[in-house]
Amino acid sequence: MARNKHVARKFRLISEVRANRRVPAWVMMRTDRKFTTHPHRRNWRRTKLKV
Repeated sequence: MARNKHVARKFRLISEVRANRRVPAWVMMRTDRKFTTHPHRRNWRRTKLKV
């Protein structure tokens, strides 16, 4: 990927990084551990981004 990025591309990458975090513990407790995995989780080796 290019060293100098467009601002729009940078914002999309930032949002993908934010979405790649685990579900917070308080959410698991609130939902009685019904949601233990995040539906938007992504591994950098398996799935590539279309940005």
